[in-house]
Amino acid sequence: MDINDLGFEYAPVGLCMLENRIIRGCNRHFAEIFQGQADSFDNAPLSEFYASPEDYETIGARGLAAMRGTGRYSDERIMKRRSGQLFWCRVRGQSLTPDDPFQRGIWSFSDLSDERPIVALTQREREVAMLTCRGMTSKEIGLELKLSYRTVEVYRARLLEKFQARKLAELVAKLSGMPM
Repeated sequence: MDINDLGFEYAPVGLCMLENRIIRGCNRHFAEIFQGQADSFDNAPLSEFYASPEDYETIGARGLAAMRGTGRYSDERIMKRRSGQLFWCRVRGQSLTPDDPFQRGIWSFSDLSDERPIVALTQREREVAMLTCRGMTSKEIGLELKLSYRTVEVYRARLLEKFQARKLAELVAKLSGMPM
């Protein structure tokens, strides 16, 4: 095994090569995060590891739009292990084919479970939580999700309650795993 292969295989972060959102290879840490043997992920659709089919579609569309501009995308989202357990994950991707960003790319996955609690959230609550963590206002989130800002405020109020936060700053801290 040459030095590049060793670097990929033993990286302290989960790595995988994707072609059209299909896993073509992954390292040991990726397999550990998603609960399997590395070769068992070969040719698995990435959709298996999203919290819902809606998350796969909406996050994919957002990522594709960003990658068309910069070739890169990153976010923090809830994903699913092979066991079905949900967990917070930091995801970063780099396209290797700028003209068709999802054709081929390298992606990293970091398990944030130790830093963030999982709370049962609806699809829309997950979207609002992700965009809130990015520092977006209710109006900006409303534009992004095609909702009124008042509807976004209702979702944020639900998130405050579910995460037992008194104010938005505390919610963001809990969502982002910052110490309180």
